[in-house]
Amino acid sequence: QVQLVESGGGLVQAGGSLRLSCAASGRTFTSYDMGWFRQAPGNEREFVETITWSGDNTYYADSVKGRFTISRDNAKNTVYLQMNSLKPENTAVYYCAAKRRYSGSYYRFNDYDYWGQGTQVTVSS
Repeated sequence: QVQLVESGGGLVQAGGSLRLSCAASGRTFTSYDMGWFRQAPGNEREFVETITWSGDNTYYADSVKGRFTISRDNAKNTVYLQMNSLKPENTAVYYCAAKRRYSGSYYRFNDYDYWGQGTQVTVSS
């Protein structure tokens, strides 16, 4: 089992920044690729960005290219999502997720094995 706890969400004005954190505990952190997904009311959960277990590669949704950056600190068992130039349409609950390395797709939420409880991000116009 892997337990994931997100933090760092909140209310921010359009154009502002937030940094989300996700602390992992349980099994070996480097056994997992780590991703961020988000879900707005009435919408399906959508992929935001993923980082491989080693931190060598990242994959992101086109909608966040150049604005959001994922990173991880394997010594601290923590993954981050730096969000800049936020827009009102980025308002959602953001979820951290873990996927066993070398398995499944980086982009499909069904391929992730563990999830955090989510943190609300609200961007006002």
